[in-house]
Amino acid sequence: MSATRDTHERFRRLPMFAGCSEAELAEIDRLADEVSIEPGRVVMRQGDLGQEFAVVVSGSLDVVKDDVAVASLGPGDYFGELALLETIPRTASVVATSDVVLEVIDRRGFNTLLDDLPSLSRSMVKGMAHRLVELEALVNELRGQLDAGS
Repeated sequence: MSATRDTHERFRRLPMFAGCSEAELAEIDRLADEVSIEPGRVVMRQGDLGQEFAVVVSGSLDVVKDDVAVASLGPGDYFGELALLETIPRTASVVATSDVVLEVIDRRGFNTLLDDLPSLSRSMVKGMAHRLVELEALVNELRGQLDAGS
């Protein structure tokens, strides 16, 4: 499989890009930059204004909220997607726990893509809805753990 095809498949596996055509995936890939991160580096800091979205190609990262690790990320996971839609403060930090390779898309480039490919908006909304359902399930699981521990 070619490197371009690999990148297309990486993006296609994300719910927000699952319905994209090959041409749309090629445009997304054109916007993405591959970034290497060393262990211990803070990739995104809680409270900073979000400007980019990232997909984990390789390596591992911790999601840290209020100095507590709340999740781990690995290949195929993604973070920062809300920054593609709105400049809002990051709700958590993301810290590399190993050598990491990310595909990163910034908000400005993504907005240009949405202007050029309006059909992408529908996929994005579906992906965000999917993510909200995942997060709600996680919150409910954590509540259950807290209730069981008290």
